Amino acid sequence: MMNIKEHISDMHLVNGETKRTNCPVCGGIKTFTATNNMGQLVWNCYKAGCRVSGGTRTHLTSDDIRKSLGSMAQETEAVPFQKPEWIVKSYIRISDFCYKWRLWSVEQDLLYDVKEDRVVFPVVHNNIMVDATGRALGKKLPKWKRYGKNPLPYVHGCGTTAVVVEDCVSAAIVGATGGSGCSEGGVYVGVAVLGTSLSEVHKQYLSRFTTVIIALDPDALPKTLQFAKELRGYVDNVKVLRLTDDLKYRNPTDIENLNTLGET
Repeated sequence: MMNIKEHISDMHLVNGETKRTNCPVCGGIKTFTATNNMGQLVWNCYKAGCRVSGGTRTHLTSDDIRKSLGSMAQETEAVPFQKPEWIVKSYIRISDFCYKWRLWSVEQDLLYDVKEDRVVFPVVHNNIMVDATGRALGKKLPKWKRYGKNPLPYVHGCGTTAVVVEDCVSAAIVGATGGSGCSEGGVYVGVAVLGTSLSEVHKQYLSRFTTVIIALDPDALPKTLQFAKELRGYVDNVKVLRLTDDLKYRNPTDIENLNTLGET
């Protein structure tokens, strides 16, 4: 019986490459395809009646990693962002919001949108503000507003485990669990993708972590499972955290389950 994995290995696919050949099992002409997507090898035969398909992980070369990170940097830096002049520092205006959610670890970094009465979370890349997202302090809609078009997520924290959450408040709270900075013994990096789907930039960003935990709202289970499925082609260890409430509410059971999951 044909060893498919050996056959795929002999094709010597580099990152981002797809090859189409005759199927080694059913003999279909040009019906067999194989792709290397960031170290995830995926293959399939499109001939009716042939059920050959599958996937496995392979090691990326250092050159592959440099190229992927380089392409992400080029894509993100190609989106210019000019902070609107009405977004300013104003601790007084955001103090109640920070007190409500206990955002002490990010309070010094937050800004205020004078025109729309929003607390603003800067999106930072290489110590440069490349975008921002604002949360209405009153009843203004939309509740969350993205100011630019940069594809990077909002992140906070330090560690080798990323926790994907719904919004910036949750990301800030998760990132502060166990200390928000590397010098403070940080454990998690809270990552808010600020959208309903994972972009290629999100996936490449998350691929740098040893472990990724998907921790979306309890009513977003289909999206949680979809995120996990997509990320398994980029991250070796992907886990799903079933929540009783949004992590920003700091439910003790949810925090305990997060720490338990992070330790396994």
